[in-house]
Amino acid sequence: MRRPALLTVAIATSLLLAGCSSDSGTESEPTPSASSTEEATELQPTAADIAALAAVVVEGPLGALPTVTFDVPFTTSAPVARLDIEGTGAVLVDGQSMTIQYAAYDGDDGTLLGSTWEDGSTQALTVGDETMVSALNDVLKDQRVGVRILFAIPAVAATDTTEAQASQIIVLEVVSAVDVPDRAEGEAVEPPDGLPVVTLDEDGAPSIEVPADAEEPTELVAQTLIKGAGPVVESGQTIIVHYSGWLWDGTAFDSSWETLTPFSTQIGVGQLIDGWDQGLVGQTVGSQVLLVVPSELGYGTEGYNDIPADATLIFVIDILAVS
Repeated sequence: MRRPALLTVAIATSLLLAGCSSDSGTESEPTPSASSTEEATELQPTAADIAALAAVVVEGPLGALPTVTFDVPFTTSAPVARLDIEGTGAVLVDGQSMTIQYAAYDGDDGTLLGSTWEDGSTQALTVGDETMVSALNDVLKDQRVGVRILFAIPAVAATDTTEAQASQIIVLEVVSAVDVPDRAEGEAVEPPDGLPVVTLDEDGAPSIEVPADAEEPTELVAQTLIKGAGPVVESGQTIIVHYSGWLWDGTAFDSSWETLTPFSTQIGVGQLIDGWDQGLVGQTVGSQVLLVVPSELGYGTEGYNDIPADATLIFVIDILAVS
């Protein structure tokens, strides 16, 4: 099944700005670049919230799906987190990309909503990311790889466009953490004529110009612009990238450079549009890659948000790290 967005919206997105109130009174679906907090005010946990989470029992060894026991219905008025098991690895440093595994449980009835231990996936978060709820950042501060955290988020009421969501209890384990450079670094590669021309600003953010005589391709183009010296990207790995995306006419529709927050996700396992999975697996870390994605490897006949149906897409992607 074709995924409707670059990143399949997972339970882990609840870790970003969960429990925030906004003056606008509206909500929007998370996207890789949605991280503005200017109008959001995060709710603060009460003594009752802290006590409720303290009563949750987590059992089982690290590295496996734990057993979580709590009274239902479980409720909390704000995001709240606590340390469960300290890690024994390297100290987590702000800006690192940490690979996590997690399991999420429905606060109303205790059912397991999803687990990376069960589906074999991982998720990635940035240590100290300002878009992450402060309760989680506070608990993770100065912790080590291997730490296990218990985290809860409040219920969300239904709106005109979204369904109600019960409170959730999430068990989160940090399995690794890597330093992430600011941009691609390696040997420049001269691309062939006829492709979109990429220009980088002083910070490395790309812009493009599509030549007037360029022909819109019908097959995937994956052109290396900078050849990195890092390891080869393999299916199933979590990649950390900076990216920008444009329609074939040069209209920009998304960019992680706008917030300077890299985007992390699994590659090669159907979490992304096919053009990304096919075009990035086999590249090397440190590389910058130009992807020109025909619609059947992108969002097809349905399109997505600002991307119209049958659109050819252009991406410039800096592969910063893998884990």
